[in-house]
Amino acid sequence: MILEGNYAMNRQKLVSQIRRYVPYNEQEEADKALILNWIEKNDDAFLRDNVVAHMTASAWVVDKDRSKVLMVYHNIYHSWSWLGGHADGETDLLAVAIREVKEEAGISDVRPVSEEIFSLESLTVDGHVKKGRYVSSHLHLNVTYLLEADSEEQVSVKADENSGVAWFTPEEALKKSTEPWFVERVYAKLIEKTRSQGEAKTG
Repeated sequence: MILEGNYAMNRQKLVSQIRRYVPYNEQEEADKALILNWIEKNDDAFLRDNVVAHMTASAWVVDKDRSKVLMVYHNIYHSWSWLGGHADGETDLLAVAIREVKEEAGISDVRPVSEEIFSLESLTVDGHVKKGRYVSSHLHLNVTYLLEADSEEQVSVKADENSGVAWFTPEEALKKSTEPWFVERVYAKLIEKTRSQGEAKTG
């Protein structure tokens, strides 16, 4: 009963956060509406059992002075990418994002810059084979959080998911990714948002 109560409470908290989230651009405005509609109409929106679309959490991980970004080389997508993973029934997506960073990069000192949502995305996932089983094309309805970590802490790969973990400058991060849509629509946006947040602090 406690777990069920936490699920419902965290789900409602997330929905409230998404509702009050101010979209950064047209992409986020469209995806915000899509994500809210999907959560409200699908009881299994947080489970991979929903093979059409399900919730995921991503992390844009920066160092203390915001000069570096942490990325992993993703085995399925064959590209350097941000970190994150499936909700898998959990509705506290910030906790999911933090856990995924720790698991995927092998680091322990990870903290949210803010507990508020940093960005929203609807992400297409092409059909692929995972653990010997074919996974049909679907959508990841994604909530992104801005996290901070120590770029001096030793990192390690999670061999079943990635084959590289490294810190890059924002400019290097854009060049390392081989996924044009992510570069143009997601990573460039996140870099821009991170910079504007830093300027707001120092302004």
